[in-house]
Amino acid sequence: MNSPVISVILPVYNAERYVVRAVESILSQTFTDFELLITDDGSTDRSLSLLQPYAAKDHRIQLTSHANQGVSKTRNQMLHQAKGEFIAVMDADDIALPDRFARQIEFLQDHPEVVCVGSAHAVIDQQGRFLSHLPLPQTDAEIQQAALAGHGSICHPCAMVRRAAMLTVGGYNEDLHSAHDLDLWLKLGEIGKLANLEASLLQYRIHTNSVSGRNYIAQREEARRACEAAWQRRGITGNFEAAAPWRPGKDRQSQHHFMMQYGWWAFNSGERQTAVIYGIKAIQALPIKPAGWKLLVSALVKPLPAPTPPSEKQAS
Repeated sequence: MNSPVISVILPVYNAERYVVRAVESILSQTFTDFELLITDDGSTDRSLSLLQPYAAKDHRIQLTSHANQGVSKTRNQMLHQAKGEFIAVMDADDIALPDRFARQIEFLQDHPEVVCVGSAHAVIDQQGRFLSHLPLPQTDAEIQQAALAGHGSICHPCAMVRRAAMLTVGGYNEDLHSAHDLDLWLKLGEIGKLANLEASLLQYRIHTNSVSGRNYIAQREEARRACEAAWQRRGITGNFEAAAPWRPGKDRQSQHHFMMQYGWWAFNSGERQTAVIYGIKAIQALPIKPAGWKLLVSALVKPLPAPTPPSEKQAS
């Protein structure tokens, strides 16, 4: 059999709530010449049993399982198993839009100097409620500048990478469990150009059980290590800007801060009911703070902003 154009690598760990939707979004792609590599990394829930019927029905799926080894090592094993010219990264809790592969393949074929392309994405919560569209820098210079400062300039599950380039830089750093994606972008940026498409091609889910949600403090420290290593390789003096966690912690102050952020995202996106939900969550976290009450009242009675095209919406 001919090798597929794309190898999709999808590690799974205790994702029974979301993994079926993630797999179905890949199988629904308009570009169909791909293999879908799925490795269950020692899940203790029903993830593996939910995936087995899909593997039995679709020859493009290669499903394996092993004892828990961690996401970085699991991704590397799938990278070496892959046969496609391009690697499409996917996470078990996200949803790829149907034209994701078609748009990214077309871009990479038209731009041979680009080794990795991501895209803008929508943000949804654990219930699938829409919060916001998040655009990302599109040019190589902007992406690299942001990455060198520790910012997530490419959304990991949006990325499509030339397999040869990933192998050249050694794949994922298995010592990094939460910032292995940033480390990869920095290394890829040293052998080719990086890009993001303006179009939103994925629904990125934020929830407390994700890798980022569980390890938000360690992720910042790992990101700093990845940046420092890149500064040393490139012989430059850098400035790490991304020290603040980007996911809520367990303390009330952090919970309040992020419930407010998600609530205003929803309100500015025209999602009144979702904004109400997050206004209530913010109040529950810190009832004495007026900001949560302001969000709730605004969500209940204030006119919604005029709709904005996804490519023009900005993260607050």
